[in-house]
Amino acid sequence: MTKTSMTTPLIIKASMAAAALTACSTAALAQSSVTLYGTVDQYVSYLRSSSGEKSLALEDGALTRTRWGLRGSEDLGSERRATFQLESGVNADDGTAADKSRLFDRQAWVGVAGGFGEVRLGRQNTVVLGRGSYVDHSARTLGSVFNAFGIPARYDNDVSYISPRVAGFLVEAHYALAETPNQSRRQSVKQLGVDYEHGPYRLGYVGVTAGPPSPATYTANVQYQNVYANYDYGQGKIYLAYARSNNSTATGAGNNAGTILSNVGGVVDGTNADVHRMYNLWQISADYRATSQFRVGALFGLLDDRSGNRSASGTSLAGYYDLSKRTTLYTVAQQLRNRGSAGFRPAGSAGLKSNFATPNDVNGRTITGLHAGILHRF
Repeated sequence: MTKTSMTTPLIIKASMAAAALTACSTAALAQSSVTLYGTVDQYVSYLRSSSGEKSLALEDGALTRTRWGLRGSEDLGSERRATFQLESGVNADDGTAADKSRLFDRQAWVGVAGGFGEVRLGRQNTVVLGRGSYVDHSARTLGSVFNAFGIPARYDNDVSYISPRVAGFLVEAHYALAETPNQSRRQSVKQLGVDYEHGPYRLGYVGVTAGPPSPATYTANVQYQNVYANYDYGQGKIYLAYARSNNSTATGAGNNAGTILSNVGGVVDGTNADVHRMYNLWQISADYRATSQFRVGALFGLLDDRSGNRSASGTSLAGYYDLSKRTTLYTVAQQLRNRGSAGFRPAGSAGLKSNFATPNDVNGRTITGLHAGILHRF
């Protein structure tokens, strides 16, 4: 046998092996994926208080906090997959981290998903935050009266379960361990959400509850209970929402400028008397898609203090123009009217760095805002 005839089968076998390895590698890559994603949201904000004080600033995060993140999944077979998400907030106006004490301040979790639903472990968004687009046309961001009250956004040490949607229903439950000695069960943050969707109709409930340690000076739980409904009429949606919460308290900026249970982590320490001040929140809003690219929305809401004189009301009007699937121009006009000694302030997806910082400019004042910006998603 000649040298050529001996080497030809070896070349053929090597080529077949290389092809097989390539096929296996391609299959492995098809079973696992990691995505880099993010948003950049910047806007010019003008605020005026009835005290006469004014503010003009470039702000971050009107509709969505500027962020970047990684999310991925791996096929585990039998219709199961491993999942994860790491997400970090950024102040795009100056390039600094949204939370300088954390690398991934927004989300950092790992999970397993399948036909049974999904289980996640780690720092996660709340069920309340996840339902924002069901509550009003702004997805409960800039211009939303509910957002001016403040919402529980995310918690550490969170164990969650998200069910598949069955007969229109989806259930989501969270239990964020407090990890405080001898008080973990009492101070843990518990969440439940139920969402029902049928044709153009959607109904739902989301709730967050957290308790103080024992003993405590004030023993009431901090809670945020929210029900919502919306109807898709073809050219837009009509939204109704109601919430009941006692998670509002005073800071040096105003009588309603803070929360008892942190909106981004923490526990209830049982030392704040405002836990007995309950608010009823009411809101109606609607939007209309004038063209495939342009949408307008309007909103009215009430923040009713059932325990005293810290009630407020607000209105807003907004326009959104899609330059592309990834880029949106927007403008929002809003007015927040504090009554009595109420001290609510406007808020976007991120807090406004230029917000009024003294009680004289906030408590009992009417605050008017005009905002215009651009949101890009990647």
